[in-house]
Amino acid sequence: MNRHLFISVAAFAFIVIATIIFILFGKGYRFGFDKGKLELSGTGLLVAKSIPDGAQVFLNGNLTTATNSTLNLSPKQYRVRIFKEGYFPWEKTIKIQKEVVSKAEAFLFPTAPKLESITDLGASVLVVDPSLTKIAFSVSSEAPKRNGIYVLDMTSRPILTLQSASTQIADDSVALFSQANLSWSPDGKEIIATISAQTGDVTYLLNSSGFNSLPTNITALLDTVASNFKQEKEQTEAARLSSLPSVLRSFIPSNLEVISWSPDETKVLYKASASATMPIVINPRIIGSNSTPEERRLEEGGFYVYDLKEDRNYKLDGSNFQKHHIWFPDSRHFIFIKNKKLSVMEYDGGNQTVFYAGPFIDSFAFPWPDSSRIVILTDLGNSDITPRLYTISLR
Repeated sequence: MNRHLFISVAAFAFIVIATIIFILFGKGYRFGFDKGKLELSGTGLLVAKSIPDGAQVFLNGNLTTATNSTLNLSPKQYRVRIFKEGYFPWEKTIKIQKEVVSKAEAFLFPTAPKLESITDLGASVLVVDPSLTKIAFSVSSEAPKRNGIYVLDMTSRPILTLQSASTQIADDSVALFSQANLSWSPDGKEIIATISAQTGDVTYLLNSSGFNSLPTNITALLDTVASNFKQEKEQTEAARLSSLPSVLRSFIPSNLEVISWSPDETKVLYKASASATMPIVINPRIIGSNSTPEERRLEEGGFYVYDLKEDRNYKLDGSNFQKHHIWFPDSRHFIFIKNKKLSVMEYDGGNQTVFYAGPFIDSFAFPWPDSSRIVILTDLGNSDITPRLYTISLR
């Protein structure tokens, strides 16, 4: 009887100990020898990912593993470098904490991106819609029937080539749409085309999804249409602000000018309109959040990004936003033009990289919705030809 009791107790004790060890192991604790003694020490986890995957991961200069993988590390700061042949390296200092999962997520940009023509038409004006998925452009250098306004739908999946992704929505038979100034409606369903004439400007409202054989002249109704569009934008912005915590709803209107929201609306790029201190919304602070140092003291005129999910605020180099800039579809990067070069930067200001320095028309650079390429306007350095649309392949 005593023997059976002993076996039962021993089995129960083994299960308890094994369970405790399993839980501790899952939390990152490891057994090790320090000064000849067996010790149980806590570790943290580093999840290393990259697009494309299969990149090398260096910790403090030492090749340690490859993406995508998870590492158990002693709590301290590590200089993480992710590198893949043919791509610009990614680097960041990451703080590893006991029992905390930290992430190193790198989108790697190629050092020799491939150019691909997506239209044989000479384009002159490019305007992206509010959803960042469609580009309207005008053509004025072709035959009369080919001149006009086109829409490139970057979400379409053409069977053969990307050249079939553009649709003509107006030609010059009714009016000189090839000479029009273009703007999008707030919902991206319509395009406003304004044509200058000796008798005054004439404005049309065009459906962006197909050819407009009888475009609607809204010149007499322009003020009403503009007022309606303005109201739509204000309602959209009001809805965004109303979803924020009350402390931010009262802080934002008085202290910052919203420039743009990230595609997933979890981050906001803004310019400080007054010197102030960004209030802390989440307290206690989120563990395992972005380890880049934040700056909550705002300087008037400074550029910042606020991360709503992690309640962290980052100061950025304002010179990067003086010309054309746009959010990358992953909501983690900006694409911007500086010194006649295309650069990318993470939303917290890290890993700023010039990834394209070839000839292109300044102020035109729009990312494909799936992050696979960038649309640019270029004459390839030949001023004798009309610029055309090309894509810079990122994968």
